[in-house]
Amino acid sequence: MAKTNFSVMGDAVAEPMSNPRSWARSHSTYIAGRAYLDEADQTAAEMEAKWGADRLRLLVAPELREKFDRQRYLFNQAIWHGELEEVRQQSMRMVRAWLALDTAATQAGKGKLDPQVWEIAVPDLDKPDDPTAASYVAAIVPDHQHARAVSAEGRKVVVYTLEEIARLLAAMPSIAKSKVVFPGASVTAVRRAIDDPLDGVHDTENGLDDDLNDI
Repeated sequence: MAKTNFSVMGDAVAEPMSNPRSWARSHSTYIAGRAYLDEADQTAAEMEAKWGADRLRLLVAPELREKFDRQRYLFNQAIWHGELEEVRQQSMRMVRAWLALDTAATQAGKGKLDPQVWEIAVPDLDKPDDPTAASYVAAIVPDHQHARAVSAEGRKVVVYTLEEIARLLAAMPSIAKSKVVFPGASVTAVRRAIDDPLDGVHDTENGLDDDLNDI
């Protein structure tokens, strides 16, 4: 997958109080790292909104795609195994990598995602431990007429009209009922929003710079 966001598009960042990685050994370093990771995540989300889910890397030349994929690897490596400075460095490089793809696709005259088409990668439930795994891309359109604006371009895309979504909701009354009974309730299986880094802090008993590995 082309994603880099660790909430939807890349490796999931563990909470600092649970098996902290080296860059997240304290609340202070966790917050610092998340500031840079959020920037990369936000850029990836913007590129998906502009070009479509997992589509942009397929619109550029193989040489640039290879460089992009190598940078994705280094970015995820930093998240899982790097120190804070590596997270900062690779996050900034990941942002530049996304922008390079954006520029190349624009200069090549590639078509952007139609504003009437909304796309999102549907997670692969057979791989619950891999938040980046997707079984297909769901393209949501107002009606069948707009379905012609969907472009697969090497991806497995399933098109849903609003009428079909309504029928799916009718077939899943428990989910539909929860949204009616609890206004503002959300189904949180897949999210494209960026999390608040302080949501990963269980309490404030420890100092910002306390080493969580020693607790």
